Amino acid sequence: MAVTGLLGPAEIRELAARLGVTPSKRLGQHFVHDPNTIRRIVAAAGLAPDDVVVEVGPGLGSLTLALLAAVRHVHAVEIDPVLAGQLPATVAARAPARAAALSVHTCDALRLDRLPDPQPTALVANLPYNVAVPVLLHLLAVLPTLRRGLVMVQREVADRLTAAPGSRMYSVPSVKLAWHATAHPAGRVPPAVFWPVPHVESGLVAFTRRDPPRTDVTREEVFEVVDAAFAQRRKTLRAALATWAGGADRAAEILRAAGVDPRTRGESLTVEQFAAVAAEGSRR
Repeated sequence: MAVTGLLGPAEIRELAARLGVTPSKRLGQHFVHDPNTIRRIVAAAGLAPDDVVVEVGPGLGSLTLALLAAVRHVHAVEIDPVLAGQLPATVAARAPARAAALSVHTCDALRLDRLPDPQPTALVANLPYNVAVPVLLHLLAVLPTLRRGLVMVQREVADRLTAAPGSRMYSVPSVKLAWHATAHPAGRVPPAVFWPVPHVESGLVAFTRRDPPRTDVTREEVFEVVDAAFAQRRKTLRAALATWAGGADRAAEILRAAGVDPRTRGESLTVEQFAAVAAEGSRR
C-alpha cells in the first residue's frame, strides 16, 4: 500500500501555516516531523495488513499516512476541528488510493465510548502529553477489541507505565495498565523530531492485551484499592487502606486474608495482589 511520501519538516510547517494552526500547549500538541521516526514507530508496532488501527491525536497526519500504508483501516480521533477537517484532504492528496480506508472522528478521546465498524484491533498514537495515561486506560476499557498497541508518551510516563513492582517508578499507571495488558519499553524518541521541540524526551510503550487477573472483582473495585494505596505511598498498607476498609484493623484483616503483609507498602504489590485485596474487601 504505497503513499506518495510522508510529511517532513517543510511540509508540516507549510500545512500548519496554511491552516493558521499553532501547536496548542493546552492540548499537549507536539507534531512529529521526521519520516524516519514515523517509520520506526510503525515498524515497532508490529502491525499486520488486516489490522484496524485507532490513532489518537493525528494532528497534521504524519503518522496517519504511514499507518494507512500498513493496515486495513485507520480510525483517527482528533479533538481539534481544524486538524480533523484537513486530515482527509491531506490523505487524498498524498495517498489517494487509501483515502477510503480513513475514518476521522472529531471528538475528545476521553469521551469516546465506541467506534463504528471495522472495529479497532490496535492502538498506535503519539498521545497528547497532558492526557496520555487517562486516554490509554480509557480506550483499553471501552474498546474491548483492542489487542495490542504502541503509544508515544513522555519518557517519565513511559517509565511509569512499564515499571515493575518494587521499583521507584512503580505507581498507579503501572498497576492500572497491568490490569489490561502486559507492557514493555520499545525505545526512546529525541525531542528534535517534534515541532515544537518539547523540553523532555519521549518514550515508546508497547502493550499486548491480556485477560484480567481475576473475574470475581471488578476493575473499578481494584482501582479503588490501587488509588488508596498510592495516595499515601509512604505509609504501610494497613494505614493507607484504613479509610477504604473502614479502619486500620479492618484493613489489616483484609490484607492478611488476601495473603499480603499489612506492613508492606503499595509499591511492592503486583496487580494480582491488588485484585486479591479488592476481592477480600468485597466479601466483608
